[in-house]
Amino acid sequence: MTQPNAPAPPRSTLVVTAHAGDFVWRAGGAIALAASRGEQVTIACLTFGERGESAKAWRAGKTLQEIKALRRQEAERAAAVLGADIRFFDAGDYPLVATAELTDRLVALCRETQPDVVLTHPAQDPYNGDHPAAHRMALEARVLAQAIGYPGPGEIIGAPPVFCFEPHQPEMSGFRPEVLLDITEVWQTKRKAMECLGAQQHLWDYYTDLAVRRGVQLRRNAGPNLGLPHTTVAEAYMRPFPQVTKELA
Repeated sequence: MTQPNAPAPPRSTLVVTAHAGDFVWRAGGAIALAASRGEQVTIACLTFGERGESAKAWRAGKTLQEIKALRRQEAERAAAVLGADIRFFDAGDYPLVATAELTDRLVALCRETQPDVVLTHPAQDPYNGDHPAAHRMALEARVLAQAIGYPGPGEIIGAPPVFCFEPHQPEMSGFRPEVLLDITEVWQTKRKAMECLGAQQHLWDYYTDLAVRRGVQLRRNAGPNLGLPHTTVAEAYMRPFPQVTKELA
């Protein structure tokens, strides 16, 4: 329990991601920004992406355990660059399947970290079923962690807002860039984290180009008085729940 007059704990962000690289490509900027403000960021990495997102390693003749170890090392380095703590669930990908044990572990992590914000995948991705599976698990754990009658350790949580990061095929996944986050000040940190993911080197340029395009959209929608430079880069998010506010801005 928090003691009277004790300093407030730092804000907490929980990222629930299907595979080892997803949090870097999609939310690396948000993670680095939060960490730069002294906030606690915890990444729940449900799988290593060992079967579905490690083609380069398979072609090189690596074994399953070698690939898991490789992807773990990459993700640990990337998380360290971004300033986040990372927890590996090793739940198995392609397919990622929800189980009672996995749900319990996610609920426990929600209660441990007491997130002010949750980041996860959107509800649709026809190209990768693991991503919507992770979305469903993240939202379910968020609800269950609020229920005082749900068994498990830790204090119940509130109802943190959820932001869904951009999928690889946004048009095919029903994704709308409802929130544009300016990540210019931490872009080099995100790029450095991306370069930790050698197993998916083919995505480095793709997500660099995407950050530039979203930066153009951010500048176009930011209003006339911010004076944002042409070098602005951004990430895009959707909100599955309403925004709560006392002021429209």
